[in-house]
Amino acid sequence: MNRFAELLDRLAYEPGRNNKLRLLTGYFREVGDPDRGYALAALTGALSFKHAKPALIRDLIAARTDPVLFGLSYDYVGDLSETVALMWPKAQNNSQSFPGHPSPPPSPTRGEGAQRSAALSASTISLSDFQSEGRTSLSVPSPLVGEGQGGGSRGRDADESPHARNHNNPPPPTLTEVVTTLRTLGKTELPKQLERWLDELDETGRWALLKLVTGALRIGISARLAKTAAAALGDKDPHEVELIWPGLAPPYLDLFAWLEGRAEKPVNRDPAPFRPVMLAHAIEDSDFAALDPADYIAEWKWDGIRVQAVAGRDDRGHITARLYSRTGEDITGSFPDLVPSLRLPGAIDGELLILREGRVQSFNVLQQRLNRKVVSPKLIKEFPIHLRAYDLLGDDENDLRELPFAERRERLETFIKNLDDPRIDLSPTVAFASWDALTAARADPASAGAGEDADAVEGVMLKRRDAPYLPGRPKGQWWKWKRDPHIIDAVLMYAQRGHGKRSSFYSDYTFGVWTAGEGGDELVPVGKAYFGFTDEELLQIDRFVRRNTTEKFGPVRHVVHEGDKGLVLEVAFEGLQRSPRHKSGVAMRFPRISRLRWDKPPREADRLETLERMLKAEAAEIEV
Repeated sequence: MNRFAELLDRLAYEPGRNNKLRLLTGYFREVGDPDRGYALAALTGALSFKHAKPALIRDLIAARTDPVLFGLSYDYVGDLSETVALMWPKAQNNSQSFPGHPSPPPSPTRGEGAQRSAALSASTISLSDFQSEGRTSLSVPSPLVGEGQGGGSRGRDADESPHARNHNNPPPPTLTEVVTTLRTLGKTELPKQLERWLDELDETGRWALLKLVTGALRIGISARLAKTAAAALGDKDPHEVELIWPGLAPPYLDLFAWLEGRAEKPVNRDPAPFRPVMLAHAIEDSDFAALDPADYIAEWKWDGIRVQAVAGRDDRGHITARLYSRTGEDITGSFPDLVPSLRLPGAIDGELLILREGRVQSFNVLQQRLNRKVVSPKLIKEFPIHLRAYDLLGDDENDLRELPFAERRERLETFIKNLDDPRIDLSPTVAFASWDALTAARADPASAGAGEDADAVEGVMLKRRDAPYLPGRPKGQWWKWKRDPHIIDAVLMYAQRGHGKRSSFYSDYTFGVWTAGEGGDELVPVGKAYFGFTDEELLQIDRFVRRNTTEKFGPVRHVVHEGDKGLVLEVAFEGLQRSPRHKSGVAMRFPRISRLRWDKPPREADRLETLERMLKAEAAEIEV
């Protein structure tokens, strides 16, 4: 666990992508199975432990320290895992030496590993140096391995180095021990086990353990980057790893065996696997100058949820059909009415919608079918599900992802025609010859082919004709151009510190609008946002919060909000829905801060009645 903790610590403090790749590949090279596989699983979000919740961690630290002191410390640090790691008291039995285990040296504080890494990286060759020489190998000295420990450590636990053995009394758990124990441990046994581990680990180890068990790594590593580092271990193209990834499972023994040349490339035997999705970048006005309209195909961006519908034949020739969310979650059980429509082997990338009498309904209507564990015949009848297809990733046993989009689109048209099912149709393309023409279509979808479905159009998608289907968010391949969002002026009411890199700033904001109260107009909260602003604006709001706090409720700051005193935020959002959990009775969809209105007094902010009118218009669509 110490080696994994040191890796996370250095990654958290390392801003450079190439250096992160070097650290990751060095770890995968020097650490043996199955520890490195579980590390890869943690970095790609493939691990989850249902009983390890933040509330449990708070209970553990409350039993070991003064709750008031912890509350003040947590408010200052802003990160639960780091606060607990810093405050966890030294176990009583750690104050003496044990036979065979000398007293450990003082534990390093978080960040020391990063400093050692930075010093070492100055004398090592970077990834870009290798690429400039036409080489892709990352065979560089690993900063995670001390002198005399490099190479040959595979096959023995990474934490059993001489340093690790003397670092804690008793020896700390391995990453594999932590993962396998958490997977099998019952809810009642978990607190005592976590306490034992926290006693055995040093400060950095405790921080890494808590980040791992709560699923809140947030160290600036994407799943794509972690897979790229693993691919570099065997000089493989990251795309190869992405293609076989859906058929792999932690601790990825077959993957590492292939990467190291000890086994054949893994084959996915699942007849209906999920394929990692391709995502689009939001396009800005300045981007169009560098783009040629002839290189792109445009289609409507529908206001539904992204899904992947997959069907394949098992060993007996029977069709297996599944529906996946964009993150790979199997949601087949929530939509039993769509499964019979997936009769042909293939993989469709599309949008899940509700259709009534041939018309696409709003997202609010679709929400009546989402996250349902029990789907009644009445629900199926009142909210008929529909799949609108816009890409074909597989046709029977043929993987189409490396084909250009224009060719995949032609294959999709044929596939949908052969499928011939009323619940699945083709997403129409948008004809345009210039960016001005596409701008006009985006502004008026009804006149550009969307017809009566125009209200369900969220914007326009642009896809390069020659683009292969690449997992992640590759630059310049797909663009999303959303329609202008709803805008209101709201008043900042409460602020809370963020997490990760924002843990020192008040970056989570609750805002409200005016409504009539018993004593006159009063503000009621209508939403919470933590993005949309620039770094400079974050500093401005943080400064305002610190100077205008009137009350404190744990980590929450009550900010002055009166008719003539306060900060008005211009808030953009995609839609509204009724919410009994909020005093205002409404909740926003995808709210974000679009502008700071320093020029506007709070009394001129919007009223709840404005949102109520919008809500009534949307709610009317839900009625059958």
